[in-house]
Amino acid sequence: MRAASVGAAIRVIDDAGTSGDALPYPIHVGHALLGRLPAIVPALEAAHRVVVVTDTTVAAHHAAPLVRTLGEARTLLLTVAPGERAKSRAQWAALTDAMLAAGVGRDAVVVALGGGVVGDLAGFVAATFLRGIPVVQCPTTLLAMVDASIGGKTGVDTPSGKNLVGAFHPPLAVVADLDVLATLPATERAQGLAESLKHGVVADTDYWNAVTHALPWPDDGRTLHALVAGSARIKSGVVARDPHERGERAILNFGHTIAHAIERLRAFAMPHGEAVAIGMVVEAMIAERTGHGDASVARALRDALPRAGLPVHVPADLDADAIVAATAGDKKSRAGIVRYALPAAIGRMARDADGQWAIAVAPDVVRDALLAARAPA
Repeated sequence: MRAASVGAAIRVIDDAGTSGDALPYPIHVGHALLGRLPAIVPALEAAHRVVVVTDTTVAAHHAAPLVRTLGEARTLLLTVAPGERAKSRAQWAALTDAMLAAGVGRDAVVVALGGGVVGDLAGFVAATFLRGIPVVQCPTTLLAMVDASIGGKTGVDTPSGKNLVGAFHPPLAVVADLDVLATLPATERAQGLAESLKHGVVADTDYWNAVTHALPWPDDGRTLHALVAGSARIKSGVVARDPHERGERAILNFGHTIAHAIERLRAFAMPHGEAVAIGMVVEAMIAERTGHGDASVARALRDALPRAGLPVHVPADLDADAIVAATAGDKKSRAGIVRYALPAAIGRMARDADGQWAIAVAPDVVRDALLAARAPA
């Protein structure tokens, strides 16, 4: 499907689809979309109540005009603190309790307005409230636009790891209004670029080249539009072919097994994109050590990531054995064996001898790669 002109909303995914690769919901990318949200998602006009879930930082910029657009009398605005720590079972309980107290019923729609944390949390609220009500994902960070808002994964963190309690709950639509990125700090832009680069590694050499050429940040609206839409197409294609992560969708976890372990050891204080950047370098090195890839992938990542403002070294104060132990809590672990999504080359992922995309790796190989990627003293 061709990209629309800058300034126009586009349906990145055509519901009719081709080759069986269409998601059952549209992904809109464009400008000035939040002000037309009910027209873009007709179910919002028909809803008796609308519950907007956002964080206090995003609320300060975007909540008031969105509530006016949706209708103040029928809209319930709920805010959480910014950051990963808000993605908890306690916060899920607080939000659902607030909705019950306000008399929200099954004829309501949840709008997730925020980054990946808000999207995951609000999506899980919608998935479980009264056994499930619809949700519309309105990502406000580049990271959420290119990755977290697409695919229907929702959930919260636990002390044992990230996203270990959750549900698949596809949204009615994803609406990525590029105008909101104008208020995004440079550090947050970098977090999204980590996932864009990941999409290039796992699926599309041309897209990798386009993203690396745009670093440290797209210098015009057309390039930004193409970057967001390109990532949406890559991820949505994979998700459509494997909606419940039983096969190919595992490739989207590239970099994330190590990243989630580091985030847990950092008590979720390290930004997700930074952890993923480190994780991609380490996991590319694991691919090389296990014979599933060569040194070119790690070398390309070490060149591109710093230009995006992202790290490439494991923090010197993190113990390699502790990281290996923390990976055991990953969702991809089976029978105590941790599996990794490993790149064969830029644009192509490896499979094991049985054709599986998630590849079992011995702990000593992981430890060796972590030590080799450690930050210089």
